[in-house]
Amino acid sequence: MSEDAKLRKIRQLLVLAEDPGATPAEAQSCRDKAERLMAQYGIDAALLAKDGHRAVGIVDAFVRLDAPYVRDKATLAVHVAHAMRCQSVLVGAEPCISVHVFGLEADVRCTEILVTSLLLQAAHELARVEIPRGEHVAAFKRSWWQGFSQAVYVRLRTVEDDARAQAQAGRDDGEPSVEMVLADRSHEVEQVMHERYGSLRRAPRRRLSGTGIDHGYASGERADLGRGTSLTP
Repeated sequence: MSEDAKLRKIRQLLVLAEDPGATPAEAQSCRDKAERLMAQYGIDAALLAKDGHRAVGIVDAFVRLDAPYVRDKATLAVHVAHAMRCQSVLVGAEPCISVHVFGLEADVRCTEILVTSLLLQAAHELARVEIPRGEHVAAFKRSWWQGFSQAVYVRLRTVEDDARAQAQAGRDDGEPSVEMVLADRSHEVEQVMHERYGSLRRAPRRRLSGTGIDHGYASGERADLGRGTSLTP
């Protein structure tokens, strides 16, 4: 299936998932298929590039994030990028931070789409949460964002692992393994990133005191990883 055909398929699945006439089970089935295809889409791009069928280069894009809770939103963007096989660098400082994403075009594009969608969903979910009486509002919300980001990452990684297994099952014995192909591609992505920024250091681990992590994780488990991904060219 060509990349354009895959994009059309994902669009169709997401339209069906949002159809008012679809049952909850049918809608969820369409979303699950869209998620799997998005994961497979990126893997296929790497395999095609390795096999020489098509030249696929490394691209980059800036995902701009704004206050409030910009660092927490950046964490979500980084989690999504990593789950989609991309590398990322935080650029700027509060109140406006950008996440500079590097990866295959398919992976970077899906990262941008998912982050945009998830930020909207998270804002809607967080507005409905009842913060425990007496708790610091900002502390609760920061920990909520952490839980939301963790749940999204776990779900995306599960889809990714399933896609890798399916891709490997379709490979001939004489072909490079999916893991080897993706490891080579990851190395290329890192090289491009380091050519741009040189040596990088990891951001220090944050210590969050709020009790919203479980609420955020539950919301992340409910998040629609396909909603809003119309993938308009």
